[in-house]
Amino acid sequence: MLKVKTKIGPSMTHGTGLFADQLIPKGTTTWEWDPSVDIALDVDFVESLPEIQKEYLLYYMYLDQEINKLILCSDNQRYINHSKTTNIDSTPRRDVANRDIQPGEEFLCDYNLFDNTYFKRIGLDEAKLN
Repeated sequence: MLKVKTKIGPSMTHGTGLFADQLIPKGTTTWEWDPSVDIALDVDFVESLPEIQKEYLLYYMYLDQEINKLILCSDNQRYINHSKTTNIDSTPRRDVANRDIQPGEEFLCDYNLFDNTYFKRIGLDEAKLN
């Protein structure tokens, strides 16, 4: 669940992005997994869904390898974009600002730090994003 004020909007990185709506000091937890609101699904269940549903979910979900579940964030956290130049350090359970983030600045994280299967799972060439 997001812990700071954010908004979504057009991204210069990719499609829609997640943006700070306040000053976020370095070291601030910006998001934390909350199993009471974020959805955790079995990989086999998602794989069994009709293609259009599966494609949508896999795009927005990440794999928490510790519990072997696909996680769908219940809020706008799902719009955080991937970049090798980051301002967010991500783990499967928590995101933390790695520097001060200014209002209006897009949140960027390296997906590989919390789900090194993401790009292969959705059939996307990561090199084309950077």
